[in-house]
Amino acid sequence: MNAQLLQTVQLVWSPSLRVTRAEGDCSTVLHRSVSELADAPLHVVLGTTPERARELDARAREDRRAVEFVSSRVGTDEPTPLRLVLGLEAGEATAAIQDLDALLDGAPPVQISRLSSSLSHEIRNPLSSVKMAVQTLQRNTTLSDRDKRRLTIANREIRTMERMLWLLSEYGRDSVPHLEQQPLRNILQEAHGMVAPELAERRIELSVVEDPELPRVSVDTARLRPVLAQLLLNIAMGLPEDSHVDVQLLQGPAGRARMVLKDPTAALPPEERGTLFEPFGSRLARGAGLSLAALRRVMLNQAGDITAEGSAEPGMVFTLTFAV
Repeated sequence: MNAQLLQTVQLVWSPSLRVTRAEGDCSTVLHRSVSELADAPLHVVLGTTPERARELDARAREDRRAVEFVSSRVGTDEPTPLRLVLGLEAGEATAAIQDLDALLDGAPPVQISRLSSSLSHEIRNPLSSVKMAVQTLQRNTTLSDRDKRRLTIANREIRTMERMLWLLSEYGRDSVPHLEQQPLRNILQEAHGMVAPELAERRIELSVVEDPELPRVSVDTARLRPVLAQLLLNIAMGLPEDSHVDVQLLQGPAGRARMVLKDPTAALPPEERGTLFEPFGSRLARGAGLSLAALRRVMLNQAGDITAEGSAEPGMVFTLTFAV
């Protein structure tokens, strides 16, 4: 693949977090030449903090092709959003890096709905075929443990792609929601069901506290379920194994009910406060750059809202407000 044509940088670094190799369009994406990047500290190259660089290194060494976002402060007055696909290459930590502003620049907003719908449809069909093939292979009783593990990973990544397609489709959708009266707990349980395999792998459960006599809420469950599921997964991804996601279902002001979710590991940097619910506007999305933007769009479209409270210190609270 020609990284130069895609405005992509391939970065490799050592365990001491110093860059050992850089290829691609370094001057455009990272605002430095290849020679300037050699042996430079990773956090300096990415325009982030040493702590964040260590987090990225740890994610890369898991070798799960994780996607992370960095608000970079290199070469520009305003922070630049970078998208990093992290992994290992011949035992070395590496990242494929793209400048999201450059990728999205010039995208005509009026075409977002049509484009997202078409892309989702075109990708979902072949993805369904891949999913069926993987599930058929998993029924083979002669597979080795190694092959079983590989197919488990493949299945997990297929589910990830399915959720990303839902987010893309939902963010671009501009139709009238089909509202129904539903118990808030049922909505939460259905969303949880969509990411239950991922939470079960980490032995993470939901801990739900519910007000008595909580009214039903008016929602389009089919549209809310996948975006709420992604928020649950975002929170769970930051938690240690054998823990739980805290959720409260509460009475709100007259004609309202609230769902409050706590994320004890996430922090809200000051520079992300104004972009938290914009596409790719915050690393709180933990690899799903449209998740918070799509969730807010769905909530507003159903006469609800979502807010977030937090600071630079770990500990975030998301509050979803529903019409009843």
